[in-house]
Amino acid sequence: MANVLDIRRRIRSVKSTRQITKAMKMVSAAKLRRAQERALAARPYAQMLTNVLKSLYLRADVTDPDTGLAKHPLLESRPERNIVVVVVTGDRGLAGGFNSNLLKAAQRFLDSKSGLNVDIECVGRKGRDYFRRRVPGQSAEEARTSPVRVTGEHLGILKVPQFSTVAPIAEDIIERYSRGEVDAVYVVFNEFKSVIAQRLVVEQVLPVGKLGEHNIEQAVELSLEEREAAGEAAVTSGVSLKPQDTTEVDRHAAGFVDGHVDYIYEQPAAQLFRELLPKYVIAQIYRSMLESVAAEHAARMTAMDSATNNAGELIDSLTLTMNRARQAAITKEIIEIVSGAAAL
Repeated sequence: MANVLDIRRRIRSVKSTRQITKAMKMVSAAKLRRAQERALAARPYAQMLTNVLKSLYLRADVTDPDTGLAKHPLLESRPERNIVVVVVTGDRGLAGGFNSNLLKAAQRFLDSKSGLNVDIECVGRKGRDYFRRRVPGQSAEEARTSPVRVTGEHLGILKVPQFSTVAPIAEDIIERYSRGEVDAVYVVFNEFKSVIAQRLVVEQVLPVGKLGEHNIEQAVELSLEEREAAGEAAVTSGVSLKPQDTTEVDRHAAGFVDGHVDYIYEQPAAQLFRELLPKYVIAQIYRSMLESVAAEHAARMTAMDSATNNAGELIDSLTLTMNRARQAAITKEIIEIVSGAAAL
């Protein structure tokens, strides 16, 4: 059994660790609230853009009447031979299984697409490190040397995601799709609605399907234990468990789409549709990054709450062990005194 001094030293060390994890939990809770606000602030733009495109879709000839094929390249669907997968992970750890679960989902999806040429765009340091060890890196302009390759590494952009930072990444992918270099684009990210309502999804963003709807290829929900742990962490951190109400925003934007109203456009409807559709795709990719950032902060808050609770339980266990060791030492001293007195 360790002596009392060693146990006291360890208790002080665990208490210091508990203070750090508790502070990190509160910091993550504050960042989570700001991330939710950013996601909510971006929603009116995305919703209105979607509804404008729906209105234009009703008034523009987006398909060739003779062949029935889509006139816009982003609507064109073709057999998959070359695809792009955007993997959105975090730049830092200490977030429980957030990054590892994302990478497992990405790997499962890649395994399901075996036989195709896959270009991986890594957003976040954890994804970059994972695929750098397993997949050769290569620029999209170079001649392909491997079926699966990393064509882009984007680090640090998720600290505070900005539309101006994400847009060039999405525009490059859109340009490659428009030229016919790739046949489909997927995004692997953590979809976030609230602390207890989130899931890992693989969403297809190109070709564009039905406007306003998400084409989910794969989805993994949180387990019951994970939802309970996240709920407890949210309650102790003052974070709401309910998703933010966007009913008013959605109702206002939905009023723009009305087949009975004939809007007057300064440019032809087909030209506007052609110019706005890429922005819709950019908004989809930007949304995935905003939601992934919020999910990462929620995961880190939950992990730090569990670490704080575990540290408290360890302190209680060490305190009990210290008391036993101290009692054993006192008993031993009493026995020695009594034995010495009896010997006299």
